Amino acid sequence: ILSKILDKIVTETNPSTALELGAYCGYSGVRTARLLNPGACLLTIEINPAYAAIAKQMFEFAGVQDKVNILEGSSEEIIPQLKSKYKVNTIDFIFIDHIKTRYVLDTKLLEEYGLLKKGSVLLADNVVTPGAPEFLEYVRNCSRYECTNYPSWLEYCDKEDALEKAVFK
Repeated sequence: ILSKILDKIVTETNPSTALELGAYCGYSGVRTARLLNPGACLLTIEINPAYAAIAKQMFEFAGVQDKVNILEGSSEEIIPQLKSKYKVNTIDFIFIDHIKTRYVLDTKLLEEYGLLKKGSVLLADNVVTPGAPEFLEYVRNCSRYECTNYPSWLEYCDKEDALEKAVFK
């Protein structure tokens, strides 16, 4: 279900600049990058060097390496540098799938550093299991976002989960 929801939202958003928080093995990054138009790019932030290396191999295997820039390090260090060091103006689409307690903190960093514009789409995975209640409370109640919840299942098991789409106003 995740793949269908991710593909649908990336296609609808048609991002020029996409950001992924948490590359892991590269699955969602490959799915996102293959849908990007020529000239568009995906920046993926991964703190774990082993996961970054695996994701790099997956991007190369899938033939999307020219559309992807892996930024190795913590999101709290890299997000503030996106404009100055990586020449990012604003981000059209953000897939959030890293440390669940960082979801709301990194959302606020994206806001603070002016990386979101009207219509920027945040898509957060695993908001039910293992859960990101602070993120859900924030985006649903701060009046800066229009939210849609997409019920799903946790990968590889039968636990209920969901993705939350939050469109910046």
